[in-house]
Amino acid sequence: MSVSLSGSCLPPSSSLIPIRQLVVASEEQIAAALRNLQALYCPLRLPTAISKPAPKWKHISGVSTPSPIDSGYASRDEKQFEDDVAVSEEVTAALRADPYERTFATRWLTSLISRVEEMGFDEDATASIIDDAAFILSSFSDFTKDEEEEALERDFSFPTASGGKVEVTLNDAPLSGTDHTDVGLQSWGASIVLSSMMCADHERFGLQQETLGERPTIIELGAGTGLVSLTLAKLLPEFGVTGANIVATDYHLAVLDNCKLNVETNFPSEQPPVGIQILDWSQPPADLQSTATMLIASDVIYAPEHAAWLRDCAAHLLKPDGTFWLMATVRKTGKFEGIPETVESAFVPKLCPKDASGRVFKILQKETVEKRRSIGRGDESGYNLYRIGWV
Repeated sequence: MSVSLSGSCLPPSSSLIPIRQLVVASEEQIAAALRNLQALYCPLRLPTAISKPAPKWKHISGVSTPSPIDSGYASRDEKQFEDDVAVSEEVTAALRADPYERTFATRWLTSLISRVEEMGFDEDATASIIDDAAFILSSFSDFTKDEEEEALERDFSFPTASGGKVEVTLNDAPLSGTDHTDVGLQSWGASIVLSSMMCADHERFGLQQETLGERPTIIELGAGTGLVSLTLAKLLPEFGVTGANIVATDYHLAVLDNCKLNVETNFPSEQPPVGIQILDWSQPPADLQSTATMLIASDVIYAPEHAAWLRDCAAHLLKPDGTFWLMATVRKTGKFEGIPETVESAFVPKLCPKDASGRVFKILQKETVEKRRSIGRGDESGYNLYRIGWV
């Protein structure tokens, strides 16, 4: 996007770098596009991350500066300038309020964030681009604060080992704005990647009758939109696992309400195979002790204490012969950098829970999973998949 000769901004839809060409765009092109989007959508909210070049002042001696003379032409020029400015501001204001252009800019910024890791810039430049794009996206809330925000419906299709497909429709609800921790209202990269991996190789995850047994109980921790639970509910019958008790749990009521809506969307005319339940990791209920055949969690840890709570909660819920699959997102920049290390720190030998029989709850296997193109946020660089259990 650029600025027209009249000073008004050009429409994002006709001036931004095409999304398909983003991965070959230069750092300077991206920076210029971000500066101009900022000028259009948040001119009074200057982000510190977007550096502005210092003005180049030309020194003119005060002694030699002539006094202006009102010849009549000067006044006309000033009037024309004022008229041009007024027209420019009017055009810019109309463009800023145009919902189509704002939607176009939103999609462009979202695509930029998801693809910036592929552009080959250094870490500082990548982090700056993510911060700048996120800043501009956050400004769009100013335009919708008096409007009812709409949810985004997303369709997922995961190929299975048998040649079939598991299809899930999700409602990604807008964040509430009153609770910064209700991130479970939206689907994150780890849940998408984990769901696709389970569909592609169900035996690897023990998703067959011989391993799970009769009427297994599978609990998803921090289920969010419920993608993993819904995927399992559609996948397991394909491989002869029937009667599974799948429970999607979360701590936030708004998240659980949205998760319930997703269950109803995917199973509208039958008894839902996925239950919904509130669960506080720091205080798991006594009646759930040693009830889970399998536990699953994806991208649920955002602070060191979360890892400790999750470890103890999982140890409380999981049967002695059960398996806990945990996928943690690796972020190399931002405030969540280093979160996977908190998982492993929570499972050092002296902190691992022990049961009455002397079994230890510990990490049994760790695998790194590459980030997939066009999946997940721009700050995600990959995932760590942990298999945890009693030994």
